[in-house]
Amino acid sequence: MIELGKVQPLMVVKKTDFGVYLGTEEERVLLPAKYVDEDVEIGDSLTVFVYRDSKDRLIATTREPLIRLGEVRTLTVKEVTQIGAFMDWGLEKDLFLPFREQTSAVKAGKSYPVALYTDKSGRLCATTKIYKYLGITDAYKAGDNVKGVAYEHIEKFGMFVAVDGLYQGLIPRKALYGRINVGDEISATVSRVMPDGRLELALRAPAYLQINDDADAIMEELKKNDGRLPINDKSEPELIKERLEMSKAAFKRACGHLLKEGLIRITDSGIEIP
Repeated sequence: MIELGKVQPLMVVKKTDFGVYLGTEEERVLLPAKYVDEDVEIGDSLTVFVYRDSKDRLIATTREPLIRLGEVRTLTVKEVTQIGAFMDWGLEKDLFLPFREQTSAVKAGKSYPVALYTDKSGRLCATTKIYKYLGITDAYKAGDNVKGVAYEHIEKFGMFVAVDGLYQGLIPRKALYGRINVGDEISATVSRVMPDGRLELALRAPAYLQINDDADAIMEELKKNDGRLPINDKSEPELIKERLEMSKAAFKRACGHLLKEGLIRITDSGIEIP
């Protein structure tokens, strides 16, 4: 059986001037001559990848694709058109990414994690809706550092991340500090491993490691604003997050550290450099 979107061994059943046919007499696919060695004979087995050409016909190639059916890989967008985007997957015909399969608008030249699937017409296409294609893992524990690529933002939950391009990860909404876009590569810390194996992630280091960076950020912001900021421990969390890109708890820890060092003082209207 010839399987679309997969690398597979197929037997040579016919030779022609323009290539060889692989498979069986009842079901066969063309491997163009440019991929066929001169010494290939009928009955030989060749390992090929099967996809569809520009005329939607099954075609075989000995070139290795950058992604196979059901896999998740990070691919680069070559072009965005009126009907969708086209991605480089290592083959002559670019891979189609329909608009409806984009979790957010993609840009030419930028890379995104995608899965390869077959649409209702039996064509191979890409999708950035990769949640169901990602697995779970017991390879990580809380506190471990991981790398991944952001692939979907849902306001209610946060930013979904493909950890190592293989596993399900989520940066919860409350832990999203700074601007992250779909397609961005990120480094994060595992804050906890969910009972089902999914990873909850934090962009910031644990509090005892983050406090110095937060204190430096506050001092830098104070210096930019003539030594005063209209924010203190009574300010709303949203205001602190918008101004300093940190949680209210992190702000209070850092301010306590700076206060102890004598670098700031707290007033009714905010904080300032003495």
